[in-house]
This record gives sequence, structure tokens and C-alpha cells, in this order.
Amino acid sequence: MRGRLVVATVVVASAAVACGSEKGQDMVVAGTAPAVPYSGPLHVPTKNLDEDSARATRIESGAAGRALECDGEIYSGGGSDPWSKGDGASTPEEGLRAFFDMEQPAYPDHGYRVERREADRVLYSFDVAGRTKVAVVVAKDQKNRPGWGPDTSASCDPAELPASYTDGQWYEIWTDARGKRVPIAKVHSSVGAEHCDWEKAHFLSLGEGEGDMQGRLYARDPDGVLADSMLTSAYDGDVRMPADAHDTGYRRGGWHLWLTDDDSSRAYVRTADGVEAWPQVRPGRLCD
Repeated sequence: MRGRLVVATVVVASAAVACGSEKGQDMVVAGTAPAVPYSGPLHVPTKNLDEDSARATRIESGAAGRALECDGEIYSGGGSDPWSKGDGASTPEEGLRAFFDMEQPAYPDHGYRVERREADRVLYSFDVAGRTKVAVVVAKDQKNRPGWGPDTSASCDPAELPASYTDGQWYEIWTDARGKRVPIAKVHSSVGAEHCDWEKAHFLSLGEGEGDMQGRLYARDPDGVLADSMLTSAYDGDVRMPADAHDTGYRRGGWHLWLTDDDSSRAYVRTADGVEAWPQVRPGRLCD
């Protein structure tokens, strides 16, 4: 399954994955049919492309990708690998459970609705405000996939999922100046990984939409837990805001992100106590 994760932040935080439905929560619910249910084919040939783009993810995720109703671009998706006879399920719902067992996807693991049902395929959708944000197609007795199990799956950007789910994930979602959640493909932050002893550090990833700043990773390190060689300069918790800095509108709690047009080596975060300068992380300097 391909995920369009910006920079390499996945290695600075431990990703939470679904491991079966939470106690008391049904994986499949009755739900309410959307205003415009997916009417396309449930079998769409897929092709693996050697590129990281929304276009590639749509092609690789087949019918599941087509069934999404994202506000922005598709975020992750793809087809499933073969499995043995003992791994296949006897019903579509058990096939959905097999998807979570086999793939361990970073998707909500309960609250799915049957959107379309055919003789050998079923489309399950996780909806937010009546729109499909996660789609999983399970299929029966496909080549090298005996019984019911996952065929294709796809998801919108996590920022389009409920806070009740995303608040428990490794990434931190920011909002814009109007309070709208910003896609993590554009900006997100995370606490440093415990296995690297970086819990006291914080990382900020800038992806799409920030000109020369896109695809960059910055660090907040007030306790000096990061090696000097990782950073382009030292973290500074009390600086004067540069005259050419501009407010991006991105917010996370009391943090307000400011950037300069000509210097990508630092990101500036305004807080209630002043301004912090977060240095850029050098490429390839993250822990495994």
C-alpha cells in the first residue's frame, strides 16, 4: 500500500496501526447511504508505478481510489499481495477483517458501511459527513487469493478523517487561519521517536504548497537531544522575527508558523512567549 507521506517523518515517530476493532465498536455498521453512491466498476485493473504522486496512487488503488470523495488529493492506496488458502475468509465482512490483519493499515478500524455489493466483490466505505474518506474493496477467489480478502484500498488525507481517530496517531494536524484542518501532505508535526531517545524533540514537515520550502523537515530541540550534525544550525527558543518573514496561517495549539522567502534553513514559530527558530534537519540524518 503506497502512502504519500511527505519527507521522511515516518522514521521520527512510531506510526499507530489498526489491530482489530476497538472494544465495543463494530467494524461494519448499517450506516446511511450517501447522496451520490459510487456507481463505477468494483474491478479496475491496477498498475504499480515507480513514482510518488497522487496520479500513481489513484492508478495503483483501482476501484477503491475511484470510490473516494476527498476534498483534496488521494493520500494512500494500492492493491493487496497474494495469500494462502488458510488466510482467506468465508464472508465479505471476514474478508474486511482479514484486510486489517494482513495489511495493518493506518486506517480507522471500525465504522465501515457496505456501499456496493456484487457476487464476488464488496465495497466498504468509511464516511465522514456522508462522503467516503476510506474505501476497501474485498473480493472472492481471485488469482492467488483464495476465499474472501482485500483487493484494493485507498484513503483521503488523514486531515479529512475524524479527530477522534487522528488524535491517536503519530502525526499532529495543523489548521489554517480559518481553523480548517490542513492536509498532512502539506504540513504536519510529530514528537520524536522514543527508540531514538528523541521524545523531547519535535519535528515539523513542510510538503506541498510552500514554494522552495516544500519537502523540508525542521526540528524543535530545546533540550539538545538531537546531534548537532543533524541540524543546519542550532535551535533558538528566543529570537527576533525576521523583517521579511510572513505568517503562513498554519496553527497548532499556541504555535503559529512563519516563514521567510529567501532563507529555507529555519522555520519560525510564534508562541505566547515569543518567537522560536526551528533549524532544518539535514537530509538523511534521521534514525532508523
